[in-house]
Amino acid sequence: MQKVAVIGGGASGLMAAIYAKTNRNEVVILERNNICAKKLLMTGNGRCNYWNQNQSLEKYHSKSKLILKQILTQDYQTEVLQFFEKIGIVPKIRDGYYYPYSNQATSIKEALLSEVKSRGIGIITNCMVEGIRKEKDQFQLTTSCGDMYFTQVIVATGSCACPKTGSDGNGYQIATSFGHSIVPVLPSLVPLKIDASFLKDWSGVRSDVELTLYDNHQLVKKERGEIQLTDYGISGICVFNFSGIVARGLQNRHIMQIAINFVPFLNAERVEDVLSFLLQRARYLGNRPIDQMLEGFLNYKLIYVILKQISIKKENTWNTLTKEQQRKIANCLFAFQVDIIDTKSFDHAQVCSGGMSLLEIDPLTMESVNVDGLYFTGELLDVDGDCGGYNLSFAWISGMLAGKGVLKYDPNSTN
Repeated sequence: MQKVAVIGGGASGLMAAIYAKTNRNEVVILERNNICAKKLLMTGNGRCNYWNQNQSLEKYHSKSKLILKQILTQDYQTEVLQFFEKIGIVPKIRDGYYYPYSNQATSIKEALLSEVKSRGIGIITNCMVEGIRKEKDQFQLTTSCGDMYFTQVIVATGSCACPKTGSDGNGYQIATSFGHSIVPVLPSLVPLKIDASFLKDWSGVRSDVELTLYDNHQLVKKERGEIQLTDYGISGICVFNFSGIVARGLQNRHIMQIAINFVPFLNAERVEDVLSFLLQRARYLGNRPIDQMLEGFLNYKLIYVILKQISIKKENTWNTLTKEQQRKIANCLFAFQVDIIDTKSFDHAQVCSGGMSLLEIDPLTMESVNVDGLYFTGELLDVDGDCGGYNLSFAWISGMLAGKGVLKYDPNSTN
């Protein structure tokens, strides 16, 4: 009889436990918190965006994209969606984003825990794994609940993002204790800090924009959506999708800059297009103070920030401005450039960039290439996705593969 420990009762851990359990083995989840799936309840603002229809590899980030491609296959994606249907989840799909139809993350959590219970999987909460070592064909786990022994171990501890949910990076220590290497771990899906004098002036503004990210002055990525302007910098989903790239760039001492297009509704390709739009408005509003000409589409706080940056008084009219001043306004609206100096800390991050290298696991089973019977899943690995359900998608698939991987030690069993 096999005895399997799953360290961590989050998304990938619950999935791994469910797939690992058969009528011929024992599976126990060791969860350091007093409940399982604590972080899952926070996702999607409590609604749990658990999947995305667009599973393009471009939505994921890793130093080992070729390995990742072997994990995120169409067959595995289909199997995960069928799994959630079987455990009773009815999806509500909006623009490719999957939510439970109840709009409550608790629906996902309870469906998973009901499946865990029905399969006879044990859960030990408030149990911190402090160390692991392997002797012959058995793992000894030193825990806050005493020593425990297992034949296989699945490590699903998460990263060190959002430590209030219990993620403190303990899994990295487990990985390195067995000779595995860690790609530098940095905050991702996190707000960005800006070096500027006007931050207090624009704080509190929300604006629909298009963002362009530059790494050492080279265009890297574009995103469109709503951002929040704060007294430290910028936040919002499209900002989060830049943050992992920014964190890695800053670590390598790159110059990381973002150009903010405050008039995305124009679909302008160059500053001349914005200037043309302003000239059209000036036909009717050119003799009014410049702030009145701009306030029909721009937040008043932003108007004052932009005018202050280019030393134009709000009382000036468009028709009294020089062509150079008019162009400066158009350029600020089209590409307001800010210098990124840092990300917010792990406390504010949803996930991490980096983690245990995918080169050191079998992508078919998530088993360590160093140690038989040891598996790694989810956020602990060097994979992070954009906002939109991608990090949970990887958690489900990697957990499923690890659970199935355990079964190779019991080929006569059925899931």
